[in-house]
Amino acid sequence: MVGGSTVTEMWTRMGSTVGSFMFLWAIVGQYCPYELRRYIEKYSHRIMGFFYPYIQISIHEYGGDRLKRSEAYVAVEAYLSANSSKSAKRLKAEMGKNSSNLVLSMEEYEKVTDEYNGVKVWWVASKVMSPTRGMSYYPIPEQEKRYYMVTFHKKHREIITGEYLEHVVKEGKEMRVRNRQRKLYTNSPGYKWPSYKQTMWSHIVFEHPATFETMALEAEMKKEIMEDLVTFSQSKDFYARIGKAWKRGYLLYGPPGTGKSTMIAAMANLLNYDVYDLELTAVKDNTELRKLLIETTSKSIIVIEDIDCSLDLTGQRKKGMELELELDMKEKMKEAAKEDGSSSSKVTLSGLLNFIDGLWSACGGERLIVFTTNYVHKLDPALIRRGRMDKHIHLSYCTFEGFKLLANNYLNLDSHPLFATVQQLMQHTNITPADVAENLMPKSPLDNADKCLASLIQALEEAKEEAAPALKTNNAAAAAAEQEEAISNNNDS
Repeated sequence: MVGGSTVTEMWTRMGSTVGSFMFLWAIVGQYCPYELRRYIEKYSHRIMGFFYPYIQISIHEYGGDRLKRSEAYVAVEAYLSANSSKSAKRLKAEMGKNSSNLVLSMEEYEKVTDEYNGVKVWWVASKVMSPTRGMSYYPIPEQEKRYYMVTFHKKHREIITGEYLEHVVKEGKEMRVRNRQRKLYTNSPGYKWPSYKQTMWSHIVFEHPATFETMALEAEMKKEIMEDLVTFSQSKDFYARIGKAWKRGYLLYGPPGTGKSTMIAAMANLLNYDVYDLELTAVKDNTELRKLLIETTSKSIIVIEDIDCSLDLTGQRKKGMELELELDMKEKMKEAAKEDGSSSSKVTLSGLLNFIDGLWSACGGERLIVFTTNYVHKLDPALIRRGRMDKHIHLSYCTFEGFKLLANNYLNLDSHPLFATVQQLMQHTNITPADVAENLMPKSPLDNADKCLASLIQALEEAKEEAAPALKTNNAAAAAAEQEEAISNNNDS
């Protein structure tokens, strides 16, 4: 009983002491000059530093200009989101800026514990309110200044400042990349950009569903391309060691409808990259082209589709009357553009080559540059040589193996009696994967597998009949050439 009374008296005295201290501090805060209060706080922190064995590091959301969030703060926020969702008791859920999912983070003044190589640290999410400023009639409201504070024992200073914080930022950036919402970018004509626009690219959410598993390609070719892409994405240290910019060029060529655009979407989905669809005809000149390159981010694919049709980049060395006719046609096109009030692009082959592998191409890193064309022979050899377009991928007509994959995708068929007929016709007929897919796609709820396959067989037979006259002509020409060669040989003998 006596012991209980003693404890009660002790708590009473402690409460009274704390209350008195808080009262005195309130009096000091109200009547003590601001400069004196700052002086007291300054030296009280120094005195506490002699006895307090812990170090605190704060990472603020904004710097002095308050124009852009600190990259370190955003990385820490992403890193702690995984840890805090498991251990914190008070969380807040927000829709990420570049994510379609809810992102969990610590509520203000919540504390979580983290451990690195046996060293324990404590993270706290805090905020301070800046004082009201301005005239009494028009005061500026208080602004929140958020920050994260990490606390650790002073004996671990080197490992925390040298390794742990770097680890947190690196892991946080990787988490943001994994959870980000991928985008499809395009550039607008330079003369349409308003002066206040912050970027030359506009974008939408990239939601193309194409994957390598659904593409009508041979298994070996598919495996080779996927391994090449994955190896590139994991080769940062290798590219740094050999002194080469971390980028790789892909040239996709073949007839229309063979899946070049689908291949690009599959690449983006495999590597989780953004896509920048560059329209060369909307670029004013080489300088503007470099500016567009600078504004692209890493982990992206820069695409120029149908490059043989974009600009005069074919590199054909014409002579005589052919060159004069071409120059005359260009002059007429320029005059027509001026009359329409539009500006023609002045991007040159040299500017494009520098864009691909010049000094500016090393800005950012981890990029794929993809060209597509239907007529690869029209392109200048300097544009598609190895080192610029490192890997050339020929997407040709549909094979029977590709047909079976499409049949499985569209009709859920692994085998069918009509497969033999399709295989026989495809051995002598060229048909694109796009045409095969169109015929296999059901057009109404009543369309079944038999009807779709019959439609494909009919299309193959029609294509075979259309190709027959050309084949006869080619055979006749080849026979005539052989006969002429034989006659010439007899005359020589």
